[in-house]
Amino acid sequence: MVKVLIGEYKHQLDDKSRLRLPYKLRREFTNGYVISRGTNGCLFVFSQEEINRIIEKVKLLPLSDINAWKPMRYILSSASEIEEDTQGRFVLPSNLIEFAGIQKCAVIIGAGTHVEIWSEEKWNAYTIGTENINNANQDEFSKTFDSIISDLKTYGI
Repeated sequence: MVKVLIGEYKHQLDDKSRLRLPYKLRREFTNGYVISRGTNGCLFVFSQEEINRIIEKVKLLPLSDINAWKPMRYILSSASEIEEDTQGRFVLPSNLIEFAGIQKCAVIIGAGTHVEIWSEEKWNAYTIGTENINNANQDEFSKTFDSIISDLKTYGI
């Protein structure tokens, strides 16, 4: 059965730079997980199985394909295998905190095949301020959201 990671959760980074993945997401990572830089300023969280699948595909890339290697270098060079404490917390590496711009509050989302960790500010900006929708800008949000959703047809969805 394919694991599908969904949902949006807010958690705070503690004073020791520790974070916890929500149980509903963490339970899908039975063999551990890896965190790396992601797109749009977020962090990607891959299960050990998913990162192994990616690495198997990377092994097939010719060294001469610089366009393929550039994103793989970007992701893999920043990757960290995560070790949780007995309470399910892990230390988020400082280079990834800085990259994501997480100051205190993080938004953790299920993105289907992986999890993403966003700073609350970046997530709110990315989602067009959906946290603060009121009647005055509901129509503007709906038009923008509809436009984003309509892009899925490009991928046959």
